[in-house]
Amino acid sequence: MAGTSDIEKAAGVLRAGGLVALPTETVYGLGANAEDPAAVSRIFQVKGRPPSHPLIVHIGGAEQLDDWVQEVPATARLLAEHFWPGPLTLVLRRGRRVPLEATGGLETVAVRVPDHPVALALLSAFGGGVTAPSANRFGSVSPTTADDVRAELGDAVGFVLDGGPCEVGVESTIVDATGEIPTILRPGGVTREDLEAVLGFPLAVPASSGIRVPGQHPSHYAPRARVVLVEPEKVVAEAEQAQELGHRVGVFLPAAFGGAEVKAHAVVQVPGSMAAYARGLYGFLRELDQRGCDLIVASLPAEEGLGLAIANRLRRAAGPRATV
Repeated sequence: MAGTSDIEKAAGVLRAGGLVALPTETVYGLGANAEDPAAVSRIFQVKGRPPSHPLIVHIGGAEQLDDWVQEVPATARLLAEHFWPGPLTLVLRRGRRVPLEATGGLETVAVRVPDHPVALALLSAFGGGVTAPSANRFGSVSPTTADDVRAELGDAVGFVLDGGPCEVGVESTIVDATGEIPTILRPGGVTREDLEAVLGFPLAVPASSGIRVPGQHPSHYAPRARVVLVEPEKVVAEAEQAQELGHRVGVFLPAAFGGAEVKAHAVVQVPGSMAAYARGLYGFLRELDQRGCDLIVASLPAEEGLGLAIANRLRRAAGPRATV
């Protein structure tokens, strides 16, 4: 676990225009000084991320929000009060401190306060905002441990802060808060039900939005193995058929199957708890890659609570990939 000297060293790397991998409660982020356009641009270069894809600015507390955005509607203020620090990102009008490099050229900016002691200590020591998408190559599985970051990015990162395994395991919920009626742009660690309980009215989760935000690419969060989604009752049959056809099949076995034997190369027993499933999701995908699977068969959980975010990530992981 990172100590005070590590945090001071990481803050120094940020001040010098370098990149730091930092733990959050969701996934590990690849951070840069949010006010340094050159440093922000390096994030895109290291990740291989298209420059039109916005980044999230991480700040140290809700009281700093007005320093980074033009205006804060009452609903946005209410959500920040209830869910920060935590896995909620608010999209608001960009303030002058935020360079267009961090917003993909948009006049909106995504902002959040992470709920992790190491991340908050770094933000305090640094004294500014940190742009930080997930610390992995663009489109691949997000990292939930420091070792995941080192394995994927290696020496491209100036310093890796180790904060242990991430507690939530999937990225933050992104809410468009530019108007009085918020909209969920990406489901994540704060559930729709929790948001609606605070706001007192239902929220939409549109299939697409005019506002670009992280995680909207058709293929995202994807392992090397191809991911196929089927109905829960068809998982075993689909996996065994693919194995017979010569694939090295990895299976996400639904909790309802209770440890049934499957003729496949590797089997992951999906937890019955959605919180445990979210926490382990990216680790499961990485594990099946490491075990040499070329095909992963999975099903979608019920899309309520954290199941909505898990289903979103699995759909992106199974999305169409670019061919060369």
